[in-house]
Amino acid sequence: MGLLVMQGCSGGQSDDRDSTGHQVEIIAHRGDSHAAPENTMASVASAWKKEADAVEVDVFLSADKRVMAIHDKTTERTGDKALPVRETGSEKLRTVDVGSFKGEEFAGEEIPFLEDIIASVPDHKRLFIEVKDSERAIPPVRELIQQSGKQDQMVIISFSLEVVKASKQQMPEVPAYWLRSAPRDQDTGEYQSIDTALLEQVKEHDLDGLDVHYRGVTPELVEASHKAGLKLFVWTVNESDDISALAEQGVDGITTDRITRAQNALGRQP
Repeated sequence: MGLLVMQGCSGGQSDDRDSTGHQVEIIAHRGDSHAAPENTMASVASAWKKEADAVEVDVFLSADKRVMAIHDKTTERTGDKALPVRETGSEKLRTVDVGSFKGEEFAGEEIPFLEDIIASVPDHKRLFIEVKDSERAIPPVRELIQQSGKQDQMVIISFSLEVVKASKQQMPEVPAYWLRSAPRDQDTGEYQSIDTALLEQVKEHDLDGLDVHYRGVTPELVEASHKAGLKLFVWTVNESDDISALAEQGVDGITTDRITRAQNALGRQP
């Protein structure tokens, strides 16, 4: 089926502001993960340097309950040794080189603590914290957010409904968005549209909206989200035509590995 949004006929750079003047948020996926090792301080710093509107990082708790920025349950894919994150203390996890897999110039990059990433967030920027762990991670994440004084710059996202429910209950002032994949046809593998009925669950649990795979977006989903007073974010969009089309449809934010490409597609000067 392919991308379910239709690109307008602007023929060039698109105006990514809606009728209220709101600008589509460009969210750097795992930091500037195209240019630097994902979920590292190098990646986060590069995203801020490129003037991304927000950065997204993934977090798990270590064995000693420190909040660590890493996507996988183990360090095997991005690290120089394989350790199970939740069963390993933070001190040992910090000995893993999670930079060299991307390039020699990143050798020695450590798994960051969430508090260090939060501290790096500039004024008027936001941090999307994807909780890969269970709802047990919410209390320590909440503590770090409260200690930072940057509550109004933080966002919680998760594929787990229980996690975002717990986040909203414990941090009602922090936006919480439910991550959802786009369904696929069992025979063809083609992406299918995301059911607007999901919005009923979002409203039921006082969440702030959805954050969905862009291939499942339809004009109906965008319209229904906004009519319900909810936000709609999309992930992970790297092609210029798709970025422009989604902005024209009115999504609130676009998560991307390609920050500069997204800025160019939206007609911005970073």
